[in-house]
Amino acid sequence: MWKVFVVLGAMNAALAVGFGAFGAHGLEGKLSNRLMEVFQTGVQYHIMHALGLLAIGLVAAYAGGSASLSWSGWLLLTGIIIFSGSLYTMAFTGISWLGAITPIGGTAFIAGWIMLIVAVLKA
Repeated sequence: MWKVFVVLGAMNAALAVGFGAFGAHGLEGKLSNRLMEVFQTGVQYHIMHALGLLAIGLVAAYAGGSASLSWSGWLLLTGIIIFSGSLYTMAFTGISWLGAITPIGGTAFIAGWIMLIVAVLKA
C-alpha cells in the first residue's frame, strides 16, 4: 500500500508543479485576475495534498498499512480531483457553478486528514 501512495503523491506533486508553471507562464494575460486566483488556489491545494499523499505513504512504510490509512490516502486523492479539478476547470471555462462542488473536495481533504490522525493513533 505504501508504494501506491508514494507514487500517487509524487505524480500529483509533478502535476501540481506543471499546472503551476503553466499558470505562471502560459496563462499570463489570458485569464482575468479573479480566474487566475481561482487557478492558483487549485495549484496550492493540489501541491499541499500531494505532499500529504507522500506522508501517508511514508507512514504506511514505517507503521504498516491499515484501513484508516488507506481511507486517508484515497480521501486526499478524491479531494485533489474534486477540489483542485473543479477550480482548474472553472478557471479554464469560466463556468462559475463548478464552485458549488468545490466544497465536496474540501470535505474530502478534511476527512482524509482526520483519518490520518485516526490511523496514527491506532498504530
